Amino acid sequence: MTDVLVKPILAPPKRRRVTTRDQWRLHVILGIAAALMVVPFVWQILTAFKTSNEVASLPPTIIPATPTLTGFETFFDGVPFWLQFSVSAMSLVLRVIGQVLVAALAGYAFARLRFPGRNVLFALFVLMLMVPSQLFLLGQFDVIKGLGLLNTIPALAIPGMFSAFGTFLMRQAFSTMPKDYEEAARLDGAGTLRVFWSVMLPMARPMLAALAVLTSLYSWNDLLWPLIVTPAGDNRPLTVGLASMQGQFGTNYPALMAGALVCTLPLVIVFIVLQRQFFAGIASSGLKG
Repeated sequence: MTDVLVKPILAPPKRRRVTTRDQWRLHVILGIAAALMVVPFVWQILTAFKTSNEVASLPPTIIPATPTLTGFETFFDGVPFWLQFSVSAMSLVLRVIGQVLVAALAGYAFARLRFPGRNVLFALFVLMLMVPSQLFLLGQFDVIKGLGLLNTIPALAIPGMFSAFGTFLMRQAFSTMPKDYEEAARLDGAGTLRVFWSVMLPMARPMLAALAVLTSLYSWNDLLWPLIVTPAGDNRPLTVGLASMQGQFGTNYPALMAGALVCTLPLVIVFIVLQRQFFAGIASSGLKG
């Protein structure tokens, strides 16, 4: 008589039911975290409309008694705003276009093309992410100086056109795309560049928007590199203008906060315009927090 082994059927684990109380707890935690992130920005707005006496008063004045525009007037009088704004805008456009194009080409090559040393070269790109960017400043300065581009707008943008982080993002985007579209285009006689430009690049539009937003943020807020390559002259961005408002013995904080608020508005507009593509690109890259 043969023994019959009956394997027990394991029931799938029961998922814990999310109750209304749990949802309220989650919303409270998220609300507190959001408030902590918004508080510095609200404090900046309030300080921009205060007087110098209110900023220095103890206990600190939260809401200005009589809102004033003196901080904004001082900022526009002390900083050549439109000149430095145009410098920041032009360097941002050059940097975004260059980095998006270079990162897309490099990311497509690492994701889709087969060539000797591909994995080793990509590993070197990833290792660059672990090195502080300040270590590259000396070499980048020597290159810019050798090209004769000091105190020019291209000097602000050229080093930022090459990004290991952007290459990594675009490789992740192209790696997750199905190969059917690419193979169909090759069957129709399309070459590598045509497949990249007409088929793969439009499919990577959300990631391109995300990379454009991140690059805009880094370019607009960059201070150390502009101080090195444009120490004097008219080709200095807004970040240098804001830094010049901090005095050695005292700082006009209402004017400084007013300038920071004015300089933040362009980034807010860029994010509002591209926020849908930005979140879609981050979600598709697998970098969700």
